[in-house]
Amino acid sequence: MSSDPEIIPVKQENKTKPTLKSFLQKLGPGFITAALVFGPGSLTINTKLGASYGYNLLWVIVLAIVLMMAFTTMSIKIGLFGNQSFIERVRTELGKPLAIIVGLGVFLVTASFQAGNTVGVGVAFSEIFNSSLNLWVSLFSIGAILLLFFRSFYKILEKLMITLVVLMLISFLLTIVMSVPDIGSVAKGLIPRIPKGSEYLIITLTASSFSIVGAFYQSYLVREKGWTKENVKDGIEESRAGIIILGLLSTMVMVAAAAVLKGNSVEVKSAADLGMALEPLFGPFTSKVFMIGFFAASFSSMIGNATIGGVILSDTFFHKHDLSSINARAMIAVVIIIGAIVAMIFGSLPLELIIFAQGITIMIVPVTAIIILLFANSSKAPEELRNNRYLNTVGVAGILILIIMSVFSIQFIYTVLTS
Repeated sequence: MSSDPEIIPVKQENKTKPTLKSFLQKLGPGFITAALVFGPGSLTINTKLGASYGYNLLWVIVLAIVLMMAFTTMSIKIGLFGNQSFIERVRTELGKPLAIIVGLGVFLVTASFQAGNTVGVGVAFSEIFNSSLNLWVSLFSIGAILLLFFRSFYKILEKLMITLVVLMLISFLLTIVMSVPDIGSVAKGLIPRIPKGSEYLIITLTASSFSIVGAFYQSYLVREKGWTKENVKDGIEESRAGIIILGLLSTMVMVAAAAVLKGNSVEVKSAADLGMALEPLFGPFTSKVFMIGFFAASFSSMIGNATIGGVILSDTFFHKHDLSSINARAMIAVVIIIGAIVAMIFGSLPLELIIFAQGITIMIVPVTAIIILLFANSSKAPEELRNNRYLNTVGVAGILILIIMSVFSIQFIYTVLTS
């Protein structure tokens, strides 16, 4: 007795093509990192280098972005492994004293630089509306604190940062179009060279784009996003997109400054000088467009910087790192208030605070980078969450560069204190 063979239906794998909606849903941690790293300090450094050395140092941005991508990728994998936060792992695996040193150090660095971000917010609107700096510092500081009262603070932070990044891109792209840069010279700027007298500024530019504190906080952001190790590919791709945006923002500002300010004998003290220099050349509209971008950079860094400092301090002393926790939100508010008070009293970031922040950075940044590299090679983690040879090579190179930067910072502090 024969019978026909049983036909077993083949299950079709549901492969949907990536859509703009699915791409936008993945955005978040990488763009937040880009927004908080690219602040008024980065703007000022890129403006000064463009004004002083033209397009010759564009290659430094590429180097910084490669390093930032590597350490951000490591941080994502650390965040997606296990149930402990970064500081909790330091406390458990390396000891409570080191966890306190790293956590308190990160908080002090963010608190020290917060005034500069807050001043940037005030300067942008006081220039646009020709009004009081302290008025805008107060309004935006209060506004930033009010955001903390929303239940879904992370989702608001995510959308706000993406909006500010888009605003910066549009603003600085329009600035580029109006300034009409020399494309050939821009291409030559990607060839490594070190103009005489630019050594310390190169170190400063690298530090402004290669932010270990920003990379390290990525491990917290992917947890807030709700991702698991199954999302590691999405996390890395989204992070790379955010860091590339960071590089584009830095490049556009340096190129615009080179086109507008190079050879015009304009002394650059802040990025706002580029905005003011645009007005007599191209009219008030261009100047206002740039200042809107300057505001977006300042406000995103003001909120992002405070979030890092507050969350890490809360995690260090209260063992609470979720943005939904009262402890974390209270500490974020503390950083915002510190920045506002210093900004309104001094109207800028005092030299003493710069020296203090430099001193803390010298100690914290290389140590944090070494811990990131150590955790990223943990034998406890599955293979897909461990470093490959490329990441280890770039990681070691990055740590060496950070140590060199620390040596230059020590020389800077010594020069200032003895002069």
